[in-house]
Amino acid sequence: MSSLLSNHCNQVLVIGCGLMGAGITQVIAQAGIKVIASDRTEADLKRGEKQILKGISKKAKEKQEVILSNITFTTNMEAGKDSDLVIEAVPEKIEIKREVFKKLDQLMNPNAILASNTSSLSIADISSATTRPEKVVGLHFFSPVPIMRLLEIVRGINTSEETIQFSHLFAEQIGKQVIVANDYPGFTVNRVLVPMINEAAFLVMEGNSPEEIDRGMMLGANHPIGPLKLADMVGIDVLLNTLESMYDGFDDSKYRPCPLLKRMVEAGHYGKKSGKGFYEYETRRETVHAFN
Repeated sequence: MSSLLSNHCNQVLVIGCGLMGAGITQVIAQAGIKVIASDRTEADLKRGEKQILKGISKKAKEKQEVILSNITFTTNMEAGKDSDLVIEAVPEKIEIKREVFKKLDQLMNPNAILASNTSSLSIADISSATTRPEKVVGLHFFSPVPIMRLLEIVRGINTSEETIQFSHLFAEQIGKQVIVANDYPGFTVNRVLVPMINEAAFLVMEGNSPEEIDRGMMLGANHPIGPLKLADMVGIDVLLNTLESMYDGFDDSKYRPCPLLKRMVEAGHYGKKSGKGFYEYETRRETVHAFN
């Protein structure tokens, strides 16, 4: 670990090339760090590459070429086994994350840091799948990753101080500002944000207009985006998963998911990505900055 702390991170393996994984890959590559972007299929990688190309499309051609030269797309995560850091960005299911971390523990060099981009799941639980829990940390990025400035570092009960220090250095290297959260469901940002969105969903269930709720929070609380529009951008399914994790973790009724959210997910109304959530989306051209 001491060798890692004395140097910049030279190579990162990113597991998952979806919305978050692709954004994380882009930000790291823009910082001049080599990135191995790994996913299960070539189709998954192509979708991620398309998102990255869109994300850098306004940059000068020369800069685009430099960024892309820092990225290697592969379905074989073993290609990144010599990386200093791994960032997992797979679906928010604890069993999937445990399986990934068990494989990474066996694959990666002994000094490598293993990080999860989870927005609510226990870092201690994830780290239990490894033989190096002191080197497991949460690195919670926010969407869209290239725009949102925050990186939430999550300290698991076994995470070492050296791992936290390394995470700070990495955040500085990629141009992110940092807060450190302890390992409780929702961490810091989602602990405050998600119950607010949940309460807004209860208001809709009670017959209030999504437009009026969002307008009220934007004008009355100076929020840049309303909570229900934000929910649509995050994904109603992602929001529900986070709420359920918080509800289970704290066993507190104040985190009980709004029944309307469950009905929406059952109906396939996930928000912008499905074309319908609290709002309907006839086109995919609308861009809104969202947390995840």
